[in-house]
Amino acid sequence: MRTGRLVRLVSRPAQRVPDPGDVELVEVDVRDPAHGEVLVRNLYMSIDPGALLRMSDLSALDIPHFETGEPLWSDAVGEVVESRYEGLAAGDLVWHRYGWRDYAVGDGRQFRRLDPHAYPSLSHHLSFGVVAYIGIELARIRPGDTVLVSSAAGGVGSIAGQIARLRGAGRVIGSVGSPEKVRFAVETLGYDAAFDYHDGIAPQIGGELDVYFDSVGGEHLEAAIDALRPRGRIVMCGQTEQVRSGVPTGPRNMLTVVGKRLSIQGFYTFDHPELMPKFEEEFTHWVRTGRIVVPETVVDGLENGVDAAVGQLTGRFTGKVVLRF
Repeated sequence: MRTGRLVRLVSRPAQRVPDPGDVELVEVDVRDPAHGEVLVRNLYMSIDPGALLRMSDLSALDIPHFETGEPLWSDAVGEVVESRYEGLAAGDLVWHRYGWRDYAVGDGRQFRRLDPHAYPSLSHHLSFGVVAYIGIELARIRPGDTVLVSSAAGGVGSIAGQIARLRGAGRVIGSVGSPEKVRFAVETLGYDAAFDYHDGIAPQIGGELDVYFDSVGGEHLEAAIDALRPRGRIVMCGQTEQVRSGVPTGPRNMLTVVGKRLSIQGFYTFDHPELMPKFEEEFTHWVRTGRIVVPETVVDGLENGVDAAVGQLTGRFTGKVVLRF
């Protein structure tokens, strides 16, 4: 009998950051695939703050939560070891949602075959490019727009700024969490300017904005509302400041949204299937031709997964964080 490790939820964290006893890494038997199923050996797994949200009992988000006593899950890519599903064969590389375990067994229809040559690295199939792409599409970038991106060196922001430029933005500004990330945003990602938000936010924006791409909320959102021109647009894919603190951190200037006729749109990627074909075509081309770089931090070992998720939330890493098995 083949065995493999998996991470499962023992109890819901009392705080946003789990204690060591809230999750456990265990070794279990891995069953053979039944008819219509496949067995996959995982190679890479996506690490993102969403894992911490799914551990919690936060009800404000319309997302499925992890169940106590059950394995965690996330996007992953792996290699088919054994297939009893006619659509896949041993050796195929696949994307699926059974991360946080060495081996995945499931209905073959839940595994999508990947082109191994689509990106420079197999791990790029786990990038947050789709989040950045859809957010920028919803922001309706116009030629010459000034765009501010929060968490500009993170998994989403590092790509959102690049796509904004490709869509015609005249000036792209990034907010990051360290001097090193300021240099990275400008020198590697092509931001026109970047600043360390620890030194203040509002004074460093440096002018009026047309678009704000928000994944942080709190003080960033408040400063952006003040800086946006009338009829400016805000697109919102997350609120890491609230997730990190566990305390609502809403802006105090919401009346300004009314006065300036601003628009605020939150989004999930799965709400926009109509954009997926265009995303896959354009994003793959941009990466292959070097018009977009996909920065990532690779963490080795399933035993380091939870710590990596916490590090992603607290800004320890640069780019998309992936775990290598």
